[in-house]
Amino acid sequence: MARLLRPVVLLALLAAPASAQQPAAPRPEDTEVWQPVPRVVDAGPGPKAPLPRPADAIALFDGRSLAEWTNAEGGPAGWKVVDGTMVVHKPAGDVKTRRRFTNYQLHLEYRVPPGMKETGQSRGNSGLFLAVTGGPGGGYELQILDSYRNTTYVNGQAGSIYKQNPPLVNASRAPGEWQTYDVIWTAPTFGPDGAVKTPAVVTALHNGVLVQDRYALTGETLYTGTPRYVAHGASPILLQAHGDPSPPLSFRNIWVRELP
Repeated sequence: MARLLRPVVLLALLAAPASAQQPAAPRPEDTEVWQPVPRVVDAGPGPKAPLPRPADAIALFDGRSLAEWTNAEGGPAGWKVVDGTMVVHKPAGDVKTRRRFTNYQLHLEYRVPPGMKETGQSRGNSGLFLAVTGGPGGGYELQILDSYRNTTYVNGQAGSIYKQNPPLVNASRAPGEWQTYDVIWTAPTFGPDGAVKTPAVVTALHNGVLVQDRYALTGETLYTGTPRYVAHGASPILLQAHGDPSPPLSFRNIWVRELP
């Protein structure tokens, strides 16, 4: 039989503020990591022209059209093609690939415009979502940010698996130079009940420098809260139109090779 509470105790519990009865809601700051700061590596000058594409690669953007991309809802991609580059158009939102992928090798080149005045996460922010899912985080993000002489939490700087794993080093080039990502992505697998059989694993090079070495993700990348997996299959790849006030980034020479 449950022990009866004395009236005085019962009244005290009823009068207690809600904050004393309920755990505090998670905050974005709870998952920010600031130390240790990855050391800076000089990756050398950026490529003047797009790097060669392998013969068996699928060209996701070859400088001419957005035919391989849609907006987040599956309609026409609203970004702009300017002088052989794909320029983010923030009011149009994110863009994602028409095709779905499982395991792959991906190459992408991006450029942060020079002369930015913003700082932290408001400076050259975008994201390469390696798989788009129906989960709370929307997928798994490899962060794109201007991290050249720009301080922010280390699991949110360029080369990080956002809010999960900082890059091994900071290989960012100065704004105005072309930068590269080369990624090997192994998608997670799930059992019939939706439980994780094998986690997602990523290896990534930023400007030719290793920044993620076979990192096993603990779930989707979340802005707030604890990462977790939601079962999914083959997925689109997404580029983020972040809502920060800085000028838009440009992309070029995006290709993917499907892997077993």
